[in-house]
This record gives sequence, C-alpha cells and structure tokens, in this order.
Amino acid sequence: MGGDFGPEVTVLAAQRALKFSRDTELVLVGQKDLLEDHLQLLGLSNEPRISIHHASQVVNMDESPAIALKNKKDSSMRVALNLVKDGTVDACVSAGNTGALMATSKFVLKTISGISRPAICTSLPTTHGHTHMLDLGANIDCSAEQLFQFAVMGSVLAQSVDDNASPSVGLLNIGSEAMKGNETVKKANSLIEKSSLNYSGFIEGDDIYTGTVDVVVADGFVGNVSLKTAEGLASMVNNVLKAAFKKNIFTRIAALAAMPVLKAVRHTLDPKQYNGASLLGLNGIVIKSHGGADTDAYLNAIKIAIIEIDKSIPDRINKEIEQYLQNDEEKTV
Repeated sequence: MGGDFGPEVTVLAAQRALKFSRDTELVLVGQKDLLEDHLQLLGLSNEPRISIHHASQVVNMDESPAIALKNKKDSSMRVALNLVKDGTVDACVSAGNTGALMATSKFVLKTISGISRPAICTSLPTTHGHTHMLDLGANIDCSAEQLFQFAVMGSVLAQSVDDNASPSVGLLNIGSEAMKGNETVKKANSLIEKSSLNYSGFIEGDDIYTGTVDVVVADGFVGNVSLKTAEGLASMVNNVLKAAFKKNIFTRIAALAAMPVLKAVRHTLDPKQYNGASLLGLNGIVIKSHGGADTDAYLNAIKIAIIEIDKSIPDRINKEIEQYLQNDEEKTV
C-alpha cells in the first residue's frame, strides 16, 4: 500500500514476478477491496499463487516512525512484518515510509544476536559491475563496533548474492592514509584489519564507482549523502546531455548517431536495476523499495527478496557473526 503509487505499481509488479520465478507465491498485504479490484483488472482474481491478507491501516509516507509504531498496529507494513515473524512468508517487500519500516522491522523481527543495529544496503553500478554499500541512512551515528558489523554483513551478502568467495571490503574515509579520519573510523579500521575479512583498508568517495572494492562500509550519514549526491549528479549529467543534443539540427543528427551508445550507458546507470535495498541484520528478510519506484523497479526489489530467500541471508549472517564472537571469546581467554 506504500510508496507514491501503491497497488497501481505493486500489484502489476507482483504479476510480473510470477513469470520471473515459477516457485514463488505472493501475499498482497493491504486493503482487501482495493487489492481485489486491481487483481480483477489484471485478470488475476483466480491466480493460485497470489493471495490477499487484509490490513485496515496504511502508514503515510511522511508519518513519524514512532507514531506509526504506536498507532498503526494493523497497517499493511506491520501486518506484513508479522507474517515474516510467524513464518507465513519468507520476506517482506515495501515501498513505504523508510523510517517506519526500519523501526517496525526492528521491533517486530528483532536483530540477529551480535548485531546491535540493522543497516540499509544496496548495490551500486561501477565501471566493473557493481558494489554493495551500507549503511545508507538507517544509522546516523555509528560506533566502530557497528561499522565492523556492517562490514561482516556486507561481506556475507556479497559472498552469497554474487557467488564471490572472498569479497573485498573498503571503509569509506576522507583519505586512504592511516592517519586520516575521525577516531571512530580509525578504530573500525583496526577492528576490521584484525578480522578474517578480505579488507582493502580505507577508500575515498571516488572509489565507490570505480569498483575498487566489492563492499563499501560507511555510517548512515555519510552513506546517505554519498548516495544522494551520486543520484543528483547522474540526473544533472542526463539533463545536460539531453539539452546538448537538442541544441540544433547538427546536434540532433549527432544524437541519432550516438543513440546505441547512449542507450547502453543509460541501461548501465538505470536506477531501476538497482532498486531494492536490504535491511541487513534482522531476523528476517526485509527489502525496501524506493517510494517513487515504477513497476520495473519494484519488480527488481521483489527479485532481490527472492534471491535472499534462496541464499538464506539472515542465517548466513547469524553464523558469521557467531563465528567472530566465538573467536573474540577465545582470544580473551
């Protein structure tokens, strides 16, 4: 029910998801009458792999997470997460209010033992493919221990999703030199160095999109600013190119000649391909879709949920964190 378009996008994306995965069953959580109308329009009223679970309330996009948590106990968001908790479904995908989704997910599902805070993680395009970056806004102030936990979670995700046995991890900083950065980043650097992670050390902002590492670790403030800056830059470049090619008859002809290249670049940088951020560190799979996602973008978020189910991401993170905690205890003894 969330996002800028609600069932208009989510139900159509659900229809397309059935074709992506023949084994997947989808539960649409929200206002039953409205969802039934959308299913009927698509000819899906009798589709055996789609069902409806009624929820009477909706969390507004600008609603306070605290108010949503307290007063919206029958919201589509809360009910969907309850279905994850009791094992009725294997994952929750939502385009709703990010703050409310994070707060409600943490309250309902709780964090994995050894993880103090969940982190938002998504994949970003690079010159060599993609990289996974976390945290992207869930935690503004982070301790060194939490940054270390993010590194472990990001590494597990990259191992599982990309079939990468030893993904490289970088810690985002204002310089690659050891003396640079604040005390939190320096301490996190020391913790990750001592671990068995494939750690590449400090990286700078320009390393994110060059593919220097497979996992980029940052606190939520830095990560979110970095992401939004990149999105703004991509939008500006796109608008500048459009304006330049429309300038006169000669530039329009040049645009026709360059169209295959422009389409290839646009496909590589298309944000729809990267929609769907994982809320890592929870006892369950929760995928956050961009609120303004269209059908293709929301479908990609569903695909990510299916992949994480197949790869048992929470269980893998839990085992990895347990191993690190055990190693720390042995060192202490």
